[in-house]
Amino acid sequence: MIKEILSTISLYALPVIVIAIPLFAMYKKVPVYETFIEGAKEGFSVGVSIIPYLVAILVAVGMFRASGGIELIARVLDPILTKINMPAEVLPLAIIRPLSGSGALGIFSEIAAQNGGNAFVTKMAAVMVGCSETTFYVLTVYFGSIGIVKFRHAVLAGLIADVAGIAMAVALSNLIF
Repeated sequence: MIKEILSTISLYALPVIVIAIPLFAMYKKVPVYETFIEGAKEGFSVGVSIIPYLVAILVAVGMFRASGGIELIARVLDPILTKINMPAEVLPLAIIRPLSGSGALGIFSEIAAQNGGNAFVTKMAAVMVGCSETTFYVLTVYFGSIGIVKFRHAVLAGLIADVAGIAMAVALSNLIF
């Protein structure tokens, strides 16, 4: 019953939002088309201004993966991972996830292709992707777009949240699967 209700709501949610926002704007006497065009112009200029930050983070992630740093860390931490019942295959995902969402999805795709969709390691990797955030990417894009360069406290808070999310992904996966 609940599943059917949620399915129906999700089916109609997007069309209702797409229709409701312009109608509400017209009710408030906001020039909808002109406001949309102004917002699109601002979005384009923000997109252009963050390109250097995106290139920097993508190059850093590529260099880290290509250097073999992830595999080295996985080998060193293997005894600890075994004790907490975390497969070593998901450690690269846990390391890359705060750096790059697309890199994390690439690693997740590799795990799923090698182990299959029903494997424990794939399920843990999926939960890990959902429980963590691309902290450095978010800080780069959002802080870079408004010119904030001193964000050490935000980095620390984001990394603590990532560690908590990864720990919960391991705990929940071991509990549920």
